[in-house]
Amino acid sequence: MHFAYPPRKSSNPPPFRPRTSAIPIMRSRRLKALKPIALACLAFFTLVWLFQRGGSSRHAPPAYHKPSGNPPVVIVTVFNEGKYGKGYLDMVKENRLKYAEKHGYTTFFVGSSDYDLRGAPQSWASLPAVRHAMTMFPDASYIWYLDQNALIMNPSLKIEEHVMKPSRLEELMIKDHPVVPPDSIIKTFSHLKGHDVDFVLTQDKDGLSSSSFVVKNGEWAKFFIETWFDPIYRSYNFQKAEQHALEHIVQWHPTILAKLALVPQRILNSYSKEKGGQEYKEGDLVVRLYACGEAGEDTCETESQRFAQWKAAFQNS
Repeated sequence: MHFAYPPRKSSNPPPFRPRTSAIPIMRSRRLKALKPIALACLAFFTLVWLFQRGGSSRHAPPAYHKPSGNPPVVIVTVFNEGKYGKGYLDMVKENRLKYAEKHGYTTFFVGSSDYDLRGAPQSWASLPAVRHAMTMFPDASYIWYLDQNALIMNPSLKIEEHVMKPSRLEELMIKDHPVVPPDSIIKTFSHLKGHDVDFVLTQDKDGLSSSSFVVKNGEWAKFFIETWFDPIYRSYNFQKAEQHALEHIVQWHPTILAKLALVPQRILNSYSKEKGGQEYKEGDLVVRLYACGEAGEDTCETESQRFAQWKAAFQNS
């Protein structure tokens, strides 16, 4: 028995006939009505997000504290009480206190053991001491670090005028000069202006000398001291510790070199002996007792007796 074949599909199907139900029509109308509302809500929330995002990016930078200049200068000295005699250290403290009292400055004395140096040489303590002073005296204009092996000899000279005044710096700055003598390819900037300087120090015959330096208190100084004290530099075991670390930083970081001014050694850091650098002459601000302490704890006290005239200079000023 054979079944008939199914009918062939027509090549001309009947036209589409929409459903006659009213439900899809109503739903379509509701969707059309809601579409503008949804778009409006989307636009509103987009504007709110953009406003918040744009507003936060346009916020003014944090209002950094601007020092008022009270006190004008803080003199920082770190004492190694285990290496030097009490009589010598008391004399150095008296020297600083008399000078600070004359000019309305403040002194900041700490011990080399006051900071955790994580095994680094004690000379590194100068850096956390300076940073500590910035925190303790946020209104100070300048921080002057002066080594315990130095004496202030001329009480009439003020740091803010003798060294840090922009016009004075213009006269003093040693420009286009090798950072590490005699032939470092990295040189001090030739276009630097006095008002751009935030860090002032000297050179001796060997290189940069960190036994007497001045920093202008502020955010850049904090960044600089914290960079200098970074654990990675302390771990390098430089032969001259923080001094060689400074030479490394200055030569590899132009952002620091751009704020640095070298001044003649006798302006800020004369030596008691010509062997190490420029020798002290009457009228200089400071004398550093060159290499004292290396031959015993009494050598600094003995060497300082050659410069006992500082007491008479303070009495007569």
